[in-house]
Amino acid sequence: MAKKFRLPVFMTEPTHGAWRRQCKDSAGNRVQAERLELFLPGKGFAVGDIEVMPFTIPHDAADPVGFRFLAEGLRVAIATDLGFLPTNVRDQLRKCDGLILESNHDLEMLRVGPYPWPVKQRVMSRVGHLSNEALAEFLATDYDGGAAFLVLAHLSEQNNHPDLARLAAERALGMRQGLWGNRLVLASQDEPLSTLTL
Repeated sequence: MAKKFRLPVFMTEPTHGAWRRQCKDSAGNRVQAERLELFLPGKGFAVGDIEVMPFTIPHDAADPVGFRFLAEGLRVAIATDLGFLPTNVRDQLRKCDGLILESNHDLEMLRVGPYPWPVKQRVMSRVGHLSNEALAEFLATDYDGGAAFLVLAHLSEQNNHPDLARLAAERALGMRQGLWGNRLVLASQDEPLSTLTL
């Protein structure tokens, strides 16, 4: 799509290096991003009138990042594919008008689920994926409550259920006085979200 429509592709240098080693065309040749835009975690850049702040996240990938976007005075952050919420990520999630956060798995469903044990260990590790329980802990103890909407994203189809993710988040938010003005939305893997307006 990027080649067909001459779109820029944004990556960190290590991500680009990993991508170049793995991606090949049908003839076996390494592919190239014609309009490559490299960026550094922690160093902001702009895409049109949107200010973008990439931040390092803990995941077993080549230089993974989350993003905080600022446009027209509104901030929205997205953080998925992370094993836990370190201080630098928590800092980026403060004072946001909208949050899209991973609520990947229910620990018990993962433990008794069909994945091989090494995959289960990877998912539960500090460079794996965020559980419903870990997200709930953040919402109950460190979330500033300022977002107009909170999207629970990257729910595992095998190791989670939307009702479990929602219940864990609602209970965590319910422990905090005055925060229940937040709109809680669950993202699905097979259909787009309805438009969220701030």
